[in-house]
Amino acid sequence: MDFTSLSFADVSRSYGRRWALSRVSLRCEAGEIVGILGPNGAGKSTLLAIAAGLLSPSAGRVHYGDLDARPGAPLRQCIGLVGHDLYLYPELTAAENLTFYARLHGISDVAARVDRALERAQLTARRDDQVLGFSRGMRQRLTLERAMLHAPRLVLLDEPFTGLDDASTLSLVARLEDLRASGRIVLIATHDLEIVDGLLTRAVMLREGKLTELPPLGESLRERYRRAGA
Repeated sequence: MDFTSLSFADVSRSYGRRWALSRVSLRCEAGEIVGILGPNGAGKSTLLAIAAGLLSPSAGRVHYGDLDARPGAPLRQCIGLVGHDLYLYPELTAAENLTFYARLHGISDVAARVDRALERAQLTARRDDQVLGFSRGMRQRLTLERAMLHAPRLVLLDEPFTGLDDASTLSLVARLEDLRASGRIVLIATHDLEIVDGLLTRAVMLREGKLTELPPLGESLRERYRRAGA
């Protein structure tokens, strides 16, 4: 199963009487990195959770290419998620964590895929060290490769730059540029406007659950964000 676009069509999500999302429509194409900006509580994490199939919309539809359905097991094989919870087992080594997830996804060439992921994460020398001794940057790099083991078409990242040092930030930016070049669909919810300025293909803003497309390039991302009313 594969697709080259992701579309939200009038997607709304309520929690009791509170609407976290209100009639959000957005289309993202392969080879795009779309930034989802907005203040805390604006609905960014909810939108990503719906895209990942972890939440169902209260109204509206999500389309994965021509498929109009809530993600089941085959479709989830096309989705990679990096959220606030890194989904790493601290008592396991870096290699053991990746091996576990590779087998969970039914990957056949587990050893080779794990070796390549460790190389991309710049953790080959630490492959047999427990994750509990890793820095935040090391864990974040490992988490991204954990999410990419099964070569997903859609990559969802929720505040991926939080707590990273400069070296880890540069490494993550380079990895995201690789994903864009390889035709992935990438959505990033972030507050780190300076870091993603120049990385994003385009950006949208969520405010009180409603989505606004930011103007195209011409000014800095922070200035466009400010002009949009954030």
